[in-house]
Amino acid sequence: TMHSAVPRHHPLTVSIFLNAIHMSSYVWLFPFPYRLQDLAGYGVALAVKDIYAAAFGTRNFNSVLVDLMAETGRQGKSNGKGYYLYEKGAKPKPDPNVQLVIDEYRKQAKTMPAGKPVTLSDQDILEMVFFPVVNEACRVMDENVVIRAADLDIASVLGMGFPKYRGGLVFWADTVGASYIHSKLSKWAEAYGDFFKPSSYLEERAKSGRPLAAPRTAHQASTRSRM
Repeated sequence: TMHSAVPRHHPLTVSIFLNAIHMSSYVWLFPFPYRLQDLAGYGVALAVKDIYAAAFGTRNFNSVLVDLMAETGRQGKSNGKGYYLYEKGAKPKPDPNVQLVIDEYRKQAKTMPAGKPVTLSDQDILEMVFFPVVNEACRVMDENVVIRAADLDIASVLGMGFPKYRGGLVFWADTVGASYIHSKLSKWAEAYGDFFKPSSYLEERAKSGRPLAAPRTAHQASTRSRM
């Protein structure tokens, strides 16, 4: 059996991953994302889904997992039934029947190669979840949305809960290497679609060997040093 700090049932990986352990084991081992969504309810995710799809196109991962949760009468903590079962005065307990929703989602997603689940290692799962985030961070830097890469590092730690001992998202990505990240995203783009397509910024850094965090021009470096 394989365990990881990255949830197996992130919609990105649940479509293709071989379910080696019962669903209840997953939500018990990795409670944070499930408990958070149960607490917030599914209304917000459903409300913004089409907006995200229209704004980001293939850069947005389209998933009906939350739709299916709602259709089966699950609203999270508000009605006592989500990924967990909530009873007054008792600790939340993972609901094993969520596995039925997961199975139905897989059928509808139709992203499994040849219609069969694949086996992913812990490293595969970590990379498939975080490399697209790095790719999007590259777009943010390319569009000058942030002044410096360190802004994204701080935001990822304070806003996403990214492990601070890793230095932040972009800092961590540079320890992995732009070339490696680009090669994996390119491979997945061929297998699973444009969601994984590397950005032009990432491609340029992969070819040049320059760190992702390095400013593009000397002028940018000078401007950033004064801020």
